[in-house]
Amino acid sequence: METWYFIDSKERSPAYNMALDEKLMEWHRNKELPPIIRFYGWSPATLSVGYFQHIEKEINLDAVKTNKLGFVRRATGGRGVLHDDELTYSVIVSEDHPAMPETVTEAYRVISEGLLEGFRRLNLQAEFSIPRSTEEKENLKNPRSSVCFDAPSWYEMVVEGRKVAGSAQTRQKGIILQHGSIILSIDVEKLFDLFIFPNEKVRRRMQQGFHKKAVAINDILEQTVSLEKVKEAFKEGFESGLNIELKTYSLTNNQELEVHELMEKKYSLDSWNYKR
Repeated sequence: METWYFIDSKERSPAYNMALDEKLMEWHRNKELPPIIRFYGWSPATLSVGYFQHIEKEINLDAVKTNKLGFVRRATGGRGVLHDDELTYSVIVSEDHPAMPETVTEAYRVISEGLLEGFRRLNLQAEFSIPRSTEEKENLKNPRSSVCFDAPSWYEMVVEGRKVAGSAQTRQKGIILQHGSIILSIDVEKLFDLFIFPNEKVRRRMQQGFHKKAVAINDILEQTVSLEKVKEAFKEGFESGLNIELKTYSLTNNQELEVHELMEKKYSLDSWNYKR
């Protein structure tokens, strides 16, 4: 059984979270660290947007400020995610790892086995989302809204047909980064305040339909589950689903300095966050 590192960063700033994911890719690429799974949260609650999203066309920045949210652009694609009452995870592993398929879609499937096992440990019968109809596939290419949880993509997790985890993946210089959100609870009104819609009628229609497409863990469990319980379930889930052993790791002082340098040079800058 292979040993991977495990980091629980707890709640950190949006710039720190994105900088650390990038640095972990670099350190793994340089053979300084083995593959890594990281859990983290956000302080303050944050809206993250996908690498290709157009901020002025899609995001209500006044609402982001009014709700006192952090804001950051991810290195991964996908749509906007409100990170609030959730567990965020990231997986960093080489493309040439024996367990990793060549295609992005199939790599999603392999990594998501860990998520599947985590949900099972919470007594949730999650399953893979596999878009089959022509309409479902077209919706992935041309999403109806900028809201991430509006529809599941390939091999994301659904319970009773509703999305319970959203993930995004990028590959850079031979390294895979997949990170995503496992939602404990969600304020749908606040979420939809953060995006621009053609008019109020469209916004209300899509917001009403959202409940049929996405759901938070604590909305479907018989008893509310704590964040610590969710962490325990998904740590065990990744170990089982990926057939690995996780060894807890803490960053060195020098590594922390590197993360903060990258924060200042990239993820804290308007030129990165608002550039498209």
